[in-house]
Amino acid sequence: MKKKIIIYGSIAILIIAIVSISVASYKHKDNIKPAEAKTIVEKFVNTYLMQAGSTVTISNVTESYGLYKMTISVGSGQTVDSYVTKDGKLFFPQALNIADTEKAASGANTNSKTDTTATPANVSKTDKPTVELFVMSYCPYGTQIEKGILPVVSALGKKIDFKLKFCDYSMHGEKELKENLTQYCIQKEEPTKFNDYLSCFLKSGDSATCLTGTKIDKDKNDSCVAKTDNDFKVMANFKSNTGFQGTYPGFDVNKIDNTKYSVAGSPTLIINGTEVTSGRDSASLLKTICSAFNEQPEECKATLSSNTPTAGFGEGTTNSGSAAGCGQ
Repeated sequence: MKKKIIIYGSIAILIIAIVSISVASYKHKDNIKPAEAKTIVEKFVNTYLMQAGSTVTISNVTESYGLYKMTISVGSGQTVDSYVTKDGKLFFPQALNIADTEKAASGANTNSKTDTTATPANVSKTDKPTVELFVMSYCPYGTQIEKGILPVVSALGKKIDFKLKFCDYSMHGEKELKENLTQYCIQKEEPTKFNDYLSCFLKSGDSATCLTGTKIDKDKNDSCVAKTDNDFKVMANFKSNTGFQGTYPGFDVNKIDNTKYSVAGSPTLIINGTEVTSGRDSASLLKTICSAFNEQPEECKATLSSNTPTAGFGEGTTNSGSAAGCGQ
């Protein structure tokens, strides 16, 4: 699998602040318990590293590489894995893969993405383009491009064959595995309701409310989720630490397509079988997708927003484009 550097927007404040703030003032015995380490780091980050009014929560404290590894939730669905020594004295906001960082610095990272609306010349044109978007349901950059592409899907309707698919590993814990299954089954069992559900979920991040609000058939969805989970052993593998990619649990529902396209992370946009880059605003995505038609339909003349959605959940926009993603 191609490698990609993990980029986290909001967590950057942690990396900047860590160079000027010492945790040496925390005095604890060696090998403190995970629960105590969680309390120390949560208090430290919220007190010294976050802006006023912003807080983080910590979950999933485990041992890794002789340290305590913990998942820090920053807000808007954004998470990052951080580490602290077992004596609770040294905190590491983020782990960087040395080889990947060196490649990126030298310009040799072949999977890096640029913020452009251009479609590669080798993308074939068809009468009805196939559009496949691979995401992780809680990846803030996956949700960002989803918010941009939904108006395009609505505008083009049946003129394109659009499918939302999922990366074959998850970076955001058990909740993401469950949400992936939920979205997969809505798209499979009640496709006419899927865009409405996803639009709701992207605004609030509240799956339960969106299931009710869009009148998803609970029995049908639960049955599909149970069968899909059983077929691909999603939760069983998660609980038994089977099929992990590094420290991340696998999600094999769309694994064949992940392998076919060498999908490395979220988001990955595939048009007519070729990975493409695009701005994440609706206007740019419309232009990119429409360039894959043999003859562009009238729907390609639709006027859509050129404002880039913010990463994560919510309805805001940003003045800057984004090429960031969740991946390894």
